[in-house]
Amino acid sequence: MALITEDQVVLDLTGADRHEATTLLAQQLVTSGRCTDIDTFLADVRERESKMATGLPGGIGIPHARSEAITEPSLVFGRSTDGIDWGAKDGPATLVFLIAAPAGGGDAHMQMLPKLARALMKKDFKAALAAATTEAEVVRIVEAEVSLDSAPQGTGAAEVAAATAASAPAATAAATSSDAAAPPAAAAPAAAVVEDAPRSMNLVGVTSCPTGIAHTYMAAEGLENAAKAAGHTMKVETQGSAGSTPLSAAEIAAADAVIFAHDLPVKDAGRFAGKPTIDVGVKKGISDGPALVAQAVALAEQWKADPSLAAAAAAAGPAASGGGGGLASKVDSEAGLGTRVRQWLMTGVSYMIPFVAAGGILIALGFMLAQLAIGEQGAIEIVKYGLTAEGEFNITQNFNVFSGTSWAALLFVIGAAAFGFLVPILSGFIAFAIADRPGLVPGIVGGSIAATMGAGFLGGLVTGIVGGLVARWISGWKVHKGVRGIMPVVVIPLLSTLITAGLFITLLGRPIVALTEALSDALSGLSGTSAILLGAILGAMMGFDLGGPVNKVAYAFATAGLAGAGAAADSPELKIMAAVMAAGMVAPLALALATTVRPGLFSEPERENGKAAWLLGASFISEGAIPFAAADPIRIMASSVIGSAVTGALAMAFSLGIRAPHGGIWVLPIMGSVSQVVLFLLALAIGVVVMATIVIVLKSRDSKLAEVEAVASV
Repeated sequence: MALITEDQVVLDLTGADRHEATTLLAQQLVTSGRCTDIDTFLADVRERESKMATGLPGGIGIPHARSEAITEPSLVFGRSTDGIDWGAKDGPATLVFLIAAPAGGGDAHMQMLPKLARALMKKDFKAALAAATTEAEVVRIVEAEVSLDSAPQGTGAAEVAAATAASAPAATAAATSSDAAAPPAAAAPAAAVVEDAPRSMNLVGVTSCPTGIAHTYMAAEGLENAAKAAGHTMKVETQGSAGSTPLSAAEIAAADAVIFAHDLPVKDAGRFAGKPTIDVGVKKGISDGPALVAQAVALAEQWKADPSLAAAAAAAGPAASGGGGGLASKVDSEAGLGTRVRQWLMTGVSYMIPFVAAGGILIALGFMLAQLAIGEQGAIEIVKYGLTAEGEFNITQNFNVFSGTSWAALLFVIGAAAFGFLVPILSGFIAFAIADRPGLVPGIVGGSIAATMGAGFLGGLVTGIVGGLVARWISGWKVHKGVRGIMPVVVIPLLSTLITAGLFITLLGRPIVALTEALSDALSGLSGTSAILLGAILGAMMGFDLGGPVNKVAYAFATAGLAGAGAAADSPELKIMAAVMAAGMVAPLALALATTVRPGLFSEPERENGKAAWLLGASFISEGAIPFAAADPIRIMASSVIGSAVTGALAMAFSLGIRAPHGGIWVLPIMGSVSQVVLFLLALAIGVVVMATIVIVLKSRDSKLAEVEAVASV
């Protein structure tokens, strides 16, 4: 039987919306005997529409579905005088094709899609349908272009627009991205394709960064906004410190392409196997969102044009960075050794930071309460040991809800417990990054032993690396199949833990403990010029690349040091953390100030970014300055390094200390005294003014030079 008959043509299609219009078209299939259950079929069509609207630019609507209620592949045509909104950006659809295929109809459905898509790219085909006066004339026009015999195979995704894009000429693909191979040219002229058949794509993505605090969420927003501006839909899974809501299997299946913008391995990346994937660092997601979306679109079109690419990717299995049962488990195996080592370490740091935040803030709150309850002199010892002013006792056995000291001790005990996990978690997840799940046991056990021995942060690094390498080595053993079943649960954890812990206790631990003690003594002895110099160096690092590797090294140094901070409020580790946090706030606040004071030196988008930078900077999110640095890297980065170094040096000179690893001005109350807060804000303000002044001077100078050159040229 033919795909379309006169009974399946409606020359005066009406309907309040696309669902009502679809119902009218579906009734024609019931009339022609091709639909056995209209409700089932409409439910299938609506389920398809819920994934992505099937309206195409140029006044086209193509609802479609496979359904158990359809007996044979069919087309129903409807023409609307006023047009019906079918979800296309450029307006309502006047020409609508309902495509119906049996659930078990093989590739008949997919044969229809590319043929119909190619036909709709032809202006004369659309013009003929618009001018047709009888149902028979419509049937002749459609049958001349669309049939099932010798139809090309589809791409495997039930998307009319996909087939349209797959038929686009090489010039169209080249315009989208110079990196993408151009798909074969269609019979229609290039101008007609560009004008009549642009494609709205469905994209998904994953973002992550070492700390999971700023880059992760800013990259997600950047990608989503870029996709929306380009006329596509996108949903991003943020694998950040606040946890993530994973993309559903249906969302991934419906995606045309995937964008990974990450500095940590993507959790469970195997979910995305067989999809066109753009894989970049997280900063690209913030600064180059439109370019990444364009690359993803071009790559998707390339895959649609060549189905063998998808087949090859699917056969290759999960992505190299995937696996791990939902945890980041591996690094880029193709990267250089230096890059892999950095990824191992930053994976451990990223899992450690939530413990630092929880423990540090709880301990600081405990100190505050203790000072309020019994004064500063006895607060440290009382909170440290969980005592009360009345006598020594354990708060787990005798807790007074009306005692401020009891609450202070409670907060301290909980915070100290969280801090107790820092080194084991750091070590465990470094090993996890190296060897995946087999590395967890030797890494965590080795880290716990390192903490017990007093090896601290350095000990955690060593046990993590040793535990991961040993576990990966044992995992690679070729053993008898009868032993394979017990390797993951018995052999690997047993031997790797024994080797790692044994090596550390007997050989590696003592020199690392000595080195840790020497470093601690050196930090404790910092004063005057040496302390100010350290603050300036750390501040410059924080301002250098605004959340990049250098910035993260300084931040990791500060947060890791919190693990060894003593109970005293003037511990050198707390001073380092205060210097790093204050310096990291300078760049966005300085640029916000500069755009406010001299708006004429900045573009309209920069002025808008400046407004947002006030909040980002106040919240210790250095990435708020990235849009400015991307547009003007030399002047912004040079100014940022100087301003941030000034603030870092002043923070050390003022002997500021803070236990919170993040939060900006919102955590300043836990510094313990008003004077500390005032000095923190003073150090921050001076650095902000210094950087803003430098930025304004440099931009003003170049602006004047441009004016002189313009006059000279006249």
